[in-house]
Amino acid sequence: MNMRHEEGIDVSVLDGILDGVLEDLAQRQSEVPLRELQARAADIPPTMDPLPKFREPGVSIIAEVKRKSPSKGALADITDPAGLASEYALGGASAISVLTEQRRFGGSLADLAAVRKAVDIPVLRKDFIVTPYQLWEARVWGADLALLMVVSLPGGQLRDLLGLATEIGLTALVEAHTEDELSRAVDAGAELIGVNARDLTTLNVDRTVLKRLVPQIPEGRVRVAESGVSGPADVADYHQWGADVVLVGEALVRSGDPRSSVGEFIRQATTR
Repeated sequence: MNMRHEEGIDVSVLDGILDGVLEDLAQRQSEVPLRELQARAADIPPTMDPLPKFREPGVSIIAEVKRKSPSKGALADITDPAGLASEYALGGASAISVLTEQRRFGGSLADLAAVRKAVDIPVLRKDFIVTPYQLWEARVWGADLALLMVVSLPGGQLRDLLGLATEIGLTALVEAHTEDELSRAVDAGAELIGVNARDLTTLNVDRTVLKRLVPQIPEGRVRVAESGVSGPADVADYHQWGADVVLVGEALVRSGDPRSSVGEFIRQATTR
């Protein structure tokens, strides 16, 4: 993290999040060593591949279990993440995203495990993953996908973690926000590429980032739009601009009717 400051990049928001993530990670590692995690993984059922569904015509929705965020604060009092995930699935979601970062997002690995038991569609662990240990955690606690953010993985870390994810059966959602980050994601061989409208160094949102970057994603890769969705029209825009998949969190947890909302997001995006 200090390396980024030396490069003159202002990543104060991201650094603060990562500092907390690493502190919490150290505690978990002291309680469950890596070798124990790896042993547990041997007994876990095979993961589900989300890519065939994501490649189907129309738009796929990754619906998110999200209690709060650094930019918006508290979003929803989610006492039953499994129940919420089930409603998403019944509404037509192609996958469920579960925030597992505790300090800024109010999530946990227990949420991930609960959701995994409740649905029969792929589940994404969304967190600030910067170590192999976190990928093994994702596998053991039931994830089929794991988020890798290019901005937090300098040097060869991205390629190394992407390789490990593939090796242990996880599909990596590799997230970029800039042209340089996208180039690194493509060069690393990512099949599932997310374009985040939110700049994690400032938390500012620019929805047109997807429109600018999509043409640079090679044919055959699956394109995911992230952040900046307040309603069905935003999903429709993202799909029109080239997104195969849209990840939606805040707009769904605040909707009051998550099942119907997922269906409406899909309907408007495919009928515009």
